[in-house]
Amino acid sequence: MNISRRVFCGMALLAAGGPLGLPGRANASVPKIKVGVLKFGTVNWELDTIKHNGLDVANGVEVEIVYFAGEDASNVAMLAGEVDVIVSDWLWVSRQRSEGGDLTLVPYSTAVGAIMVKQDSAIKAVPDLVGKKIGVTGGPLDKSWLLIQGLARRDNGIDLAAESEVVFGAPALLSEKALSGELDAVLNFWHFCARLEANGFRRLVGAEDAAKALGASGPVSALGYVFHDKWASENTEAAMNFVRASAQAKKRLGESDAEWQRLAPIARAEGRELEVLRDRYREGIPKRPVAEEESDAAKLYEVLAELGGDKLVGEARKMAPGTFWAQLKT
Repeated sequence: MNISRRVFCGMALLAAGGPLGLPGRANASVPKIKVGVLKFGTVNWELDTIKHNGLDVANGVEVEIVYFAGEDASNVAMLAGEVDVIVSDWLWVSRQRSEGGDLTLVPYSTAVGAIMVKQDSAIKAVPDLVGKKIGVTGGPLDKSWLLIQGLARRDNGIDLAAESEVVFGAPALLSEKALSGELDAVLNFWHFCARLEANGFRRLVGAEDAAKALGASGPVSALGYVFHDKWASENTEAAMNFVRASAQAKKRLGESDAEWQRLAPIARAEGRELEVLRDRYREGIPKRPVAEEESDAAKLYEVLAELGGDKLVGEARKMAPGTFWAQLKT
C-alpha cells in the first residue's frame, strides 16, 4: 500500500485521511501496535492525544503504550522484538542497517536543541563562547553539539570543545545550573530550551542553524518512529494507519490551544512556559516530503561521521539506504 509524495508532504493530507471525531472504543479485531517510549518523554504528548481522541481506533489500530526508563532500554526492546515501534534518531537506524539490521524510520519531529544564554548575557555570537563554561546534554557525541562544533569550526575557525570549558550532564541538572548562573551557556534538548526561554533565556544558535549552514536545505527530523521493515511489510496497512493517527494528532496539536491546556498536567507546564512549549512543538512538526528530509539527512550524516567518527556511526561513512521508510517516498 503506497502513499504518494504529495500526500505525505507536510502530513496535512494524511491528517485529513481519517475521522477526527469522538474517541473510539478498543476493538479486539483491530491490530494492536506496541509503542515503546520514555515515561516522561515529549512523545507522550502526541500519544496521549491519539489515545484521548480515539485517533488510533478511528484509523483501524489500537496503540498500546509501553514505558521505559531510558533510551537504551527502548532500543534493546525494539531489537528484541518486544515492541513494534519506538522513537529514535536516524543515525542509530542507519547504523543498525549498516550492520545488517532492517530498522527504518518515519519522521516524527524536527525540533532540536540550541545553545541558550540569559537575556542579559554578554554572549552575542558563537565566538563569544571561547573561554566560557558551556553545559552540554547528551555527551560528546550528541548530534546537536557536533553540528554546532562543525559550524564554529567552519565559520569562525574555533574548536569549541578545546577552547571552552565543557560540562556534560543530565538535561534537568544543566538547566538548573544555567538558571543559577553556574553556566555561561547551555546546549539542551528542545523542550528544556523552551522552558529556559520562558524563564529569561534566549537562543544563541540552534542545531537547525548549524544543519542548514552545513548543507541541509530545510528542517530535518531529529527523531522518528522506528520499526522493522519486516514488521511493516507484514503489517503495512496497520503501519500506515498508525502514521495517519500520528499525523492527525499533530494536526490537533498544531491547531488547538485547548488540546494543550488539556495536556498541561502531562507536560508539567502552565502559563508562559506551556505557551512556549506549544509554539516550539508546532515549529517542529515535519512539513517537507520525506524524500527531501532523507536527502538532507544523508548530507548531515557525512558531516557527523567526520566529526564523530567510528564511535558515532561505526564503519559506515554514508547513511544506509532505507533508513527512511520507503513507503512514504513513492
